[in-house]
Amino acid sequence: MSDPMNVLAPEHRRLRIGDAWRDAASGATFAVEDPATGRTIAEVADADVVDGLAALDAASKAMAEWAATPPRKRSGLLTATYRALTERSEEVARLITLEMGKPLAEARGEVAYGAEFFRWFAEEAVRVEGRYSTAPAGGYRILTVPKPVGPCVFVTPWNFPLAMGARKIAPALAAGCTTITKPAAQTPLTMLFLARIMEEVGVPPGVVNVVTTKRAGAVVSALLADSRTRKLSFTGSTEVGRVLLRQAADNVLRTSMELGGNAALIVCADADLDVALDGAMVAKMRNIGESCIAANRIYVEEPVREEFTARFAERMGALSVGHGLDDGVDVGALIDEASVAKIDELVADAVDRGARVLVGGKCPDGPGHFYPPTVLVDVPEDARMLKAEIFGPVAPIISFTSDDEVMAKANDTEHGLAGYIFTRDLQRALRFAEGLDTGMLGINRGLISDPSAPFGGVKQSGIGKEGSHEGVLEYLDLTYVAIDLP
Repeated sequence: MSDPMNVLAPEHRRLRIGDAWRDAASGATFAVEDPATGRTIAEVADADVVDGLAALDAASKAMAEWAATPPRKRSGLLTATYRALTERSEEVARLITLEMGKPLAEARGEVAYGAEFFRWFAEEAVRVEGRYSTAPAGGYRILTVPKPVGPCVFVTPWNFPLAMGARKIAPALAAGCTTITKPAAQTPLTMLFLARIMEEVGVPPGVVNVVTTKRAGAVVSALLADSRTRKLSFTGSTEVGRVLLRQAADNVLRTSMELGGNAALIVCADADLDVALDGAMVAKMRNIGESCIAANRIYVEEPVREEFTARFAERMGALSVGHGLDDGVDVGALIDEASVAKIDELVADAVDRGARVLVGGKCPDGPGHFYPPTVLVDVPEDARMLKAEIFGPVAPIISFTSDDEVMAKANDTEHGLAGYIFTRDLQRALRFAEGLDTGMLGINRGLISDPSAPFGGVKQSGIGKEGSHEGVLEYLDLTYVAIDLP
């Protein structure tokens, strides 16, 4: 097995600021670990506030020229990034698996998904447009002019270390904005590799800056407090999102917030159970369950509960667990020991309250941060896992007897990111689509993420949309011009 770290030279494990790869001003570094073994795989620069502000200097200096760059040229650079990621897919995928833990097949899927954002927004870059119209009362004309919002700060999570950055950087560049990305400390290597690729394809210095740090609070706070920053996009927990929204309010920043989820997956008695099982496995186990849109609660209508549960537990129990780079592995390591401990506590709490474990439910011995695929039944309403975001390979199954009952249970959460419904009754599906408080809904489908579709939630799951045409609008301000013309 070749070493995936060979694709990222030591000089590219530093900060990417302006036209240079540089050490942190303090000289500090921090370790990046393989979650499957616990061993250190790299040391990267540990930025402080001075480094963050240096990145903002670079982004601010590059802003005017990048905004004035012809859309077709911006589009070409995004297309070149898409092609480079596609051509180097295997290298990027192995790097993702090494620092994040997901199986290699999952990592390959993430590279394809992340690369697609660059292709999609390459096409959107040349379609940013305003309008010209006659005022209803006559006498003058209305002109609207879209303009890039300005330098953007991105705070990205560890669970999709390429795709979450791509989903922000691509539309920002398409709109004419410059960027500073602060990747998660657990998975900074993939974002550094992306910055290297974008440098190689010719993205100008200062347009894409990457600041790695374990002092995220201080660095991000300083960036948000600087009046040159005009946009914040964050993907992560609702708790951290609330803090960042309060900080962003001081400078009245444009914000896009993709926050926590607590997705309900509903299997109706009239569903095609083969389709429902396939969809549930994808919705629950994609990315080891470490996804904000993962099925967090599975509600099954009573007439099919027994059959669905037995077949689902059988499929979960058949999944193989191991290092993501090993052949045949279905479930890789979780990101860190804290994640394992949290999941174990949620399972123990449910069992203490009366739930039964059908599959899994116990931490394995040995190195690495692993937890087996787990299925629980008879989960009571007061179990913590029905309120908390599990973020791992654990599936609680709850029965229901009426649409009104399950609709109320599904909506009984502060979150509203995603949901899933399996039924062959179109009218029933549409009633759920209108009644569920979610920003996204999969009908007879467990995979809903797509760069061409608007991704985002309601309630405390976020603000704004990423992907689709709506995604580029998040990076544009609109100037209205009134033109006197009798």
